[in-house]
Amino acid sequence: MRISDAFQRTLQRVQEIEAHMRDLRGGSAQLSQSDTAFVAPIGFPVGGTPPPGMQIQPQVRAWEPLVAPIAARYNLDTELVLRVIEAESGGDPHAVSPKGAMGLMQLMPDTARALGVSDPFDPVQNIEGGVRYLSHLIQRFGDVRLALAAYNAGPTNVQRYAGVPPFPET
Repeated sequence: MRISDAFQRTLQRVQEIEAHMRDLRGGSAQLSQSDTAFVAPIGFPVGGTPPPGMQIQPQVRAWEPLVAPIAARYNLDTELVLRVIEAESGGDPHAVSPKGAMGLMQLMPDTARALGVSDPFDPVQNIEGGVRYLSHLIQRFGDVRLALAAYNAGPTNVQRYAGVPPFPET
């Protein structure tokens, strides 16, 4: 599976969740920060199994014990963070993108440094930095879909295109 395919599935899932939340709210389109805690369960029965093709890959799910407490500290849903890991690195802590992003959550070198991540291939540091950065982007954009696009393509590109950039990888 290509990273762009996983990212598209993640964005599609977020759009489904936003539509569901809009229905529940009577028309408001954006998820608030507190809504991010509900990202995983919406769309299939609570405690149920996601439909085929939407299940997180086992090599990514293996990181859940490490992801869950870090995500909770930043009020992010564990499933959302796992989906980012799936889209960005496929669960490979040693992944390096053609653009130089590193580790599970594919932190760019400057971003990693700004977040205090000294070893982006260390899963704990990488997840801590990536979750902190994703939380910041959700607060900044006030919209999970735009925050995910900014995480993948950069905040400047989301601002430049006033939404999700028209790049194949986003």
